[in-house]
Amino acid sequence: MATLKELPSQTAGPYVHIGCVPTCAGLEGMYNGHDLGGVMITGAPEGERMCLALEIMDGDGELVMDAMVEIWQPGPDGSFGPTAGFTHWGRQVTDCMNGIALFETLKPGRSAKQAPHILIWIAARGINLGLATRLYFPDEHNADDPVFRLAGNRAATMVGTKMEGGYHHAIHLQGEDETVFFDV
Repeated sequence: MATLKELPSQTAGPYVHIGCVPTCAGLEGMYNGHDLGGVMITGAPEGERMCLALEIMDGDGELVMDAMVEIWQPGPDGSFGPTAGFTHWGRQVTDCMNGIALFETLKPGRSAKQAPHILIWIAARGINLGLATRLYFPDEHNADDPVFRLAGNRAATMVGTKMEGGYHHAIHLQGEDETVFFDV
């Protein structure tokens, strides 16, 4: 059977984030006045509050200014069980002025088998299937994590950097510093 090439209509296109995050296109009043996933902390949960700043870089090292980024993460106790006042999930777009997707969240805790981490999913024009990776924290024992170990000498591409009030991470879609992505 012949393999057919994907057509442009099968890619995410430049407008995927408008339907999922309409306020970025100036469309107010949808989804009860706020974007789905735009707010992760909905009350007064236990745990360390932090800001997570994610940059998406293309193969030339330029910022991708219109990517949609979703994160899923365990709560401060290391589980995905319900956490009062916290959703475990967020969605933002990279800002067209500075190229950063900014999340106000809680630092995830360690589970019995995995280091604290955040799962990141990226959709943008030219990406036919969403890309999945993880963010690990530089101040944790990541080598104990089986997924981190599987990345071998490229695991460092999944480790963020500490900044005042939280963490920063540059995700490289291609090139010498390409981030590890999962085949899911």
